[in-house]
Amino acid sequence: MGKKEKKEKKEKPLDRMTAKELRETALNIPEISGVHGMNKAELLAAIKKARGIVVVKSEKSDVSIREIKKKIQGLKAQKAEAYENKDEARARILRQRVSRLKKKTRRAA
Repeated sequence: MGKKEKKEKKEKPLDRMTAKELRETALNIPEISGVHGMNKAELLAAIKKARGIVVVKSEKSDVSIREIKKKIQGLKAQKAEAYENKDEARARILRQRVSRLKKKTRRAA
């Protein structure tokens, strides 16, 4: 008995897994399709749904990062138009809104 017996490898909690590990896990579940096109949040949700784990919403904002980034793109386009029309005040306001939304994405991540 000189060698230590190897303990069974326990599975990490889903929230602590990397996206690559989540993909490997999701590939073993036949109910989930399109695994390689999903990001980490989508993979987590799909795996939890397939396993029947009840998802408790966190206190973070309801808006997803993708939605916020779409808003940022729209505001950047408006800001470019404001600069073309030489409307400096409007461009400054839009720049501040973009900055606020970027901070929101960092908090949501």
